[in-house]
Amino acid sequence: MTKKNYITAALSLALSVAIMIYTGMNFMAARDIPWPEQGPSVTDIKLLSDWFPGLKDTNGDTWVYVLQGQKPGGKMLVLGGTHANEVSGYMAAFTFIETAVVEEGTVYVIPYTNHSAMTHNDPGEGNLQYFTLQTKSGERTFRYGSRATNPVDQWPDPDVYVHYPSNQQLSGSETRNINRGYPGREDGNLTEKMAYGVASLIRAENIGLTFDLHEASPEYPVINATVAHQNAIDIASEGCMNLLMQGIDMALEQSPVNFHGLTHRELGDYTETMALLMETANASQGRLRGATTLNQVLGGWDDCYVLSQKLGMLYVPWDENGHPIEERCGRHLQGVYEYSQAYNNAHPDTPITYSGVPGYAELFLNADPAKLGGAHLGSFLM
Repeated sequence: MTKKNYITAALSLALSVAIMIYTGMNFMAARDIPWPEQGPSVTDIKLLSDWFPGLKDTNGDTWVYVLQGQKPGGKMLVLGGTHANEVSGYMAAFTFIETAVVEEGTVYVIPYTNHSAMTHNDPGEGNLQYFTLQTKSGERTFRYGSRATNPVDQWPDPDVYVHYPSNQQLSGSETRNINRGYPGREDGNLTEKMAYGVASLIRAENIGLTFDLHEASPEYPVINATVAHQNAIDIASEGCMNLLMQGIDMALEQSPVNFHGLTHRELGDYTETMALLMETANASQGRLRGATTLNQVLGGWDDCYVLSQKLGMLYVPWDENGHPIEERCGRHLQGVYEYSQAYNNAHPDTPITYSGVPGYAELFLNADPAKLGGAHLGSFLM
């Protein structure tokens, strides 16, 4: 019996070591995330720690792509990957970086605003870890991250998260949500430091216009919408009208003054930028969804949401065609264009002009329906 116990123990130990090695390799691989290729207007790639050294050598530091135009002008910031499981946010940032030709002004793009969140996953949600697209340069694999900062980088969560400086109280898990952490603080936790880094960049570079690109569940009231700080509501109104005239449904809301920590509230309050946030409809974000699959994440297809639409439970129309990644990225990129045009009309002395970036028509309306779900988006990526 003793010999048998030794054998069982040895096998159990070997299995445990094998599992540890496999999970360790998986963990390390998750920290090696893909980055955009350098597009025609990329003149520099910097780190967020260049503006806030407190992020240096942390997993919260992230690359900032600088696209400088041939002529001087205004400055614009595009934030992708605030929530690393909201795919169209960072894929729109990738597309902008790899295709934009900036003529006037300077555009800063952060594809992974919460870099730490991109290095882990939410296994309890049954989420994907990676997805693959066929691009001009061949097959490219992209990471599917988490809504929140990696707990390896910031732990434990408090029972109650107290926002600085408003003292607003939220669930403790929100302490790792960077979009509850603005304007950030220099001596805060890692998530607050990342938010502080973004605000520091905006102040140092005198960024006039800031976009934060998101996705939300179809049952969320603020969907296919733009939320704008009151200082940006005029340009948001003009841009929203232009989107509606092109047949792109877009609701417009002014940032609530009593809900703190979000980009459209705090960056507008604590910097001079005009801050806007856009939301698209993503089935993989919702509570009414079926299993999280590649067809759901990229194709936007989900039978549970087709049923939910029939039951009147959604805030966005839903049918068997779903809302593919091309539509969602197209909405973001068209929105960035229309709102930046409205900004130029209000600030003719500091324009931000660019071309070459595919919009709603190129990515979605004029695409082959059989190729939606990642194939058409990939054709615009290097």
